[in-house]
Amino acid sequence: MKKHCLALDLKDDDALIAKYEEYHVNVWPEVLDSLANSGINHMEIYRVGNRLFMIIEVEDGFSFDRKAKLDAGNEKVQEWEVLMWNYQQALPFAKPGEKWLPMDKIFEFEADD
Repeated sequence: MKKHCLALDLKDDDALIAKYEEYHVNVWPEVLDSLANSGINHMEIYRVGNRLFMIIEVEDGFSFDRKAKLDAGNEKVQEWEVLMWNYQQALPFAKPGEKWLPMDKIFEFEADD
């Protein structure tokens, strides 16, 4: 099992942020199926202000490239992505076309038993 952390911004508008969160109360079943089929076993999204932070736990064979190819061929996932882009915006330092950006782990702590 491997963990990835990613970040993305929402448009800085309280009404849009509230609507985005509403959509995530009942994510479309086709989107949830695509997550599972791509090898994602667990996902959490956190928000502070308009910044989002996503943690995913994936199977050993997981690939972001493979997931992107699967998503590109899934009409409902593409519809979801277009809809979500109404609320999302790229991070200020993102390259054109980049959405969720992987974060680098810079610290880890584990207490002794």
